[in-house]
Amino acid sequence: MRKAKTSLSAVAVAGALVAAGMATAPSATAAPQRRSVARTAPTWVAKTHSLGRASSSARSSFRVYLAPNGGTDALKAAVAAVSDPKSSSYRHFMTAAQYHARFDARPTTVKTVSTFLKDSHLSVTSVEAHHRYVAGTGSVSSVQKAFGTTIRRFRHRGQTVQANTTAVSLPAAIAPYVTTVTGLDTTRRLLTHNAAPPAGFNNGRPCSRTYGAVPATYQADFKTKLPKFQGKTLPYAICGYTGPLFRAAYQGANPKGLTGKGVTVAIIDAYAAPTIAKDSNRYASTNGDGSYTPGQLTQVKPPAFAHGGTGPNGCGASGWYGEETLDVEAVHAMAPDSKIRYYGAKSCYDADILDTQAKVVDQDKASIVTNSYGEPEGAENAANVAAEQQIFLQGAMQGISWMFSSGDSGDELANTGIRQADGSANDPYVTAVGGTADAIDASGTFSFQTGWGTNKYSLSADQKSWSPVGYLYGAGGGNSALFNKPAYQDGVVPNSYGPGRSVPDIAMDADPTTGMLVGETQTFTDGTRYGEYRIGGTSLASPLMAGMTALRSQNAGKRLGFLNPTIYAAAGGTTLTDIKGTPKDAGNVRADYVNGENAKDGLLYSVRTFNQDASLAIRKGWDDVTGVGSPNETWVSAK
Repeated sequence: MRKAKTSLSAVAVAGALVAAGMATAPSATAAPQRRSVARTAPTWVAKTHSLGRASSSARSSFRVYLAPNGGTDALKAAVAAVSDPKSSSYRHFMTAAQYHARFDARPTTVKTVSTFLKDSHLSVTSVEAHHRYVAGTGSVSSVQKAFGTTIRRFRHRGQTVQANTTAVSLPAAIAPYVTTVTGLDTTRRLLTHNAAPPAGFNNGRPCSRTYGAVPATYQADFKTKLPKFQGKTLPYAICGYTGPLFRAAYQGANPKGLTGKGVTVAIIDAYAAPTIAKDSNRYASTNGDGSYTPGQLTQVKPPAFAHGGTGPNGCGASGWYGEETLDVEAVHAMAPDSKIRYYGAKSCYDADILDTQAKVVDQDKASIVTNSYGEPEGAENAANVAAEQQIFLQGAMQGISWMFSSGDSGDELANTGIRQADGSANDPYVTAVGGTADAIDASGTFSFQTGWGTNKYSLSADQKSWSPVGYLYGAGGGNSALFNKPAYQDGVVPNSYGPGRSVPDIAMDADPTTGMLVGETQTFTDGTRYGEYRIGGTSLASPLMAGMTALRSQNAGKRLGFLNPTIYAAAGGTTLTDIKGTPKDAGNVRADYVNGENAKDGLLYSVRTFNQDASLAIRKGWDDVTGVGSPNETWVSAK
């Protein structure tokens, strides 16, 4: 297979935005001396009933994001150079201080934009420390005049909101200094985590300690036979893999003894679990990962959290604790000596996540970042996407490798009615981590690897057959309507997948049926205490990949930076395992407690299949479930 080109200069985002309905042409109301700002027209307003014009005296708050010094194209060209093995600038990364000195918007730019806002009868409320944006507020009337748009009221996503109906436009003398404007659309978009175990959950028994160890012949009472599935006896699902099994399967003999020592991995989620230090240390000590040393796990938190409630538009702080637990324990399982720096955002809303991402690159303590949250691409706010990408670009210049889970709803058709990829995994400057179903046997080797995609069958009432329930979940993937196909995917991703950026890039274990055992403090009916349970999702795959990358970084003795050019250049080689073919078993039988905690109220039995991920499918070479494949022990030792 031909190696992919590694230059990123072909990533032409603006054209894809037009195709996605985010037109960048000036609006009909824009005067000739004004220019439209790309990615500032909400795509949903034309499909939603308007409640009328917003009151001219109503308040509107916004952020005007400033272009990097020299322009976004120059920054992308610099990222292409430091990420290209053929470039003389390859891996010649900057410190955060060097980045800010070179690329931060100049004080004159801040003054020019601030003066324009003030002259437009708007108040400047703050300027971001590194000149990423100028924040402001004012009346709807003044905002409409300043930004050349109309603001109306809508009922959208269960909320009464106000939003601009056309793209923002600015005077021709101001527009070159601005990349995007956020906040005019007041829809609250919560980013959802992909790991949310119910309170007080225990795995049902029987389960297998390693793959295939317990055949699903009888129910737990050992009196009633279970029917075969498609003529075969399946194994019971595993109880949950632990670090020693994952390390044995993915890292092999590890002759160099790589442990991630000297490498720091950052994790970004919302909020912060109050018992994470105690829980993760107990889990590691119990399950063969070794205790944490002083300072090895750090939580970076804001002065206060914004608890947004538990409704459809609320964050639900406690629901994020399980996500943090999985992320921390999975990274430590793969790289037991790496440092872990957890960043808890103030809330799960866009602006707070953006500010936390910026904090990670500005502090520059970590060389790898794993993120296990997102939303369907069609739900993304285009202005926030542009602001976020500038943070990813800064990270790439500093040698930081960004990873995002690809999602847990397959092609999103069943979830949204539209086939689409998930954000932020769709951004061409991050590594999207898809999902496999891993059969790790008692010897610590793979019996097989296949794609994560699950159809569910429940035990029939007469207990003689399995009744189909339907598609349950699977690794996210697809072709982006927002971003064009990046050059590094040329020659690797078949054109038949579409003209956009294709997701995912790489994959690791994600199937909950073959998931990881984690431990955290939970609230059971008999009280609050520590407990362990199996969990999966691409929320597992991304931190596993971060741990593997920590080992590779340790081996290289340096930061690795933006990974995708090297990942695609390695496609078809020995460092990646191509996930293809039919698994040995169609699925596993899962036993679940009816009450989620114990067998008191009985058990429920189901078959969870493998490799049935909606319209997505594994194939030889790149595919939209597992990308170019799964990293193996030779990938870890490569430089």
